[in-house]
Amino acid sequence: MRTLLRRTGTALAVAAAGGMLATGCSLLDATDAHPESTAFPFDGDVLDVVAGGTPTDLVEADREDVGVTRWIATRGDPDVTSSWSLEDGTLRLDNSCSGICVYDDRFRVEVPAGVRVLRDGEPTDLEGD
Repeated sequence: MRTLLRRTGTALAVAAAGGMLATGCSLLDATDAHPESTAFPFDGDVLDVVAGGTPTDLVEADREDVGVTRWIATRGDPDVTSSWSLEDGTLRLDNSCSGICVYDDRFRVEVPAGVRVLRDGEPTDLEGD
């Protein structure tokens, strides 16, 4: 009887995982989401971008402030919270989720020319725009 229960439980877990893949849960693409943008005044020489592992493009741009665009694609109704702030030369970007969530996210940060940029405290290169 225990072997039958174990096999049934394993079969149900495999079926659930297959069902999630079949519905495309793993195929979300943040670049398909509606972008949200904001700008932060900035007059420093060094900007540290802390994005908690979220893919973040860092781009030099012809501007005087720091521009941030975020994309968040979700499936279902996940409880995704998002925040962004710039204080004391540190730009904090965060998207997080509680419970079971299916989402994809990314950021793009536009930095004024001549500003040295760090990613999580480490030097990094900027892309041209």
